[in-house]
Amino acid sequence: MISCQRFFYAAIVRNNVHQCRHILSGAVQNRIDALVSEHDSIVEKLNAGGTQSLGKKLAKLSPVARLKEKMDELYREEESLKELLTDAKSLDDEEVADECLEELQKLDETKEKLEKRMIDSILPTDEQEMENTILEIRAGTGGDEAALFAGELLESYTKSARSQGWKVETLNITKTDLGGIKEASLSITGGGGASLYYEGDLLDDESNAIGPYGFFKYESGVHRVQRVPVNDVRIHTSACSVAVLPSPSDSQSDELLPASELRIETMRASGAGGQHVNTTDSAVRVTHIPTGITASIQDERSQHKNKTKALRLIAARVWDQRREEAARERGEA
Repeated sequence: MISCQRFFYAAIVRNNVHQCRHILSGAVQNRIDALVSEHDSIVEKLNAGGTQSLGKKLAKLSPVARLKEKMDELYREEESLKELLTDAKSLDDEEVADECLEELQKLDETKEKLEKRMIDSILPTDEQEMENTILEIRAGTGGDEAALFAGELLESYTKSARSQGWKVETLNITKTDLGGIKEASLSITGGGGASLYYEGDLLDDESNAIGPYGFFKYESGVHRVQRVPVNDVRIHTSACSVAVLPSPSDSQSDELLPASELRIETMRASGAGGQHVNTTDSAVRVTHIPTGITASIQDERSQHKNKTKALRLIAARVWDQRREEAARERGEA
């Protein structure tokens, strides 16, 4: 009699668990199925020799496909546990039944988390999240202490980018005598994407992968620190500004910066740097005439390399300004 009551109660628990927790609506499920179908179609086209543009589309759809695959695995595991529970019930095996119920409850909690992840994966995202990025750091108020803080930020961002397997290139940097920096610009590039994991994440792949710009974009703004310098006993407040810009591709840069809209000036480099300083016109300043945006680079000995870096930097600044203008127009419409 006790065993029958136990199995009856177990069935009630199981039904409640598996009927009340799911949050995917029919419309959401249909959307997920459509995206997975599109993903599979792109994979077939790439196998047949598709273009690079298909690869970018695939990178955006892969997170949804991976999550759907994981959900299908959980459903298959659930069916297997239900069959085992039925067998345990027929054999009056309370221990196995309890274990099955416990596993089913854990499985349902996992499915609920995964469903939330699936909803997140189909929400609209910033189109530039997979792009490369230009990261600019400038020391603000705080004098030498602000410059040291800027140097620490530069080191932190560099290590973070390299830990993701991305290439970090210094476009320009102005250092202080104490080892800090007044300003610096980094180019961060790389294929693939970083994974932003939730606490207790379910997947060990790049199911919510983003590129360098998406990874760093929320670092934009003013960073402030309060601390006691090594040569003082008072608390100093220092600030640095960080700008994170999406970096356009070479083809996009050509469209953004037609030669007729650029003024390129060469000059002699200044500051510390050895014999080439003040002896050759290696420094380059590029001005985008329509906007007045400028970029000056003198770090390299080669004028050609400085020009290339300056063009990359100014392309990112012009692209970012146009994105902001477009967003402002959409807001006013």
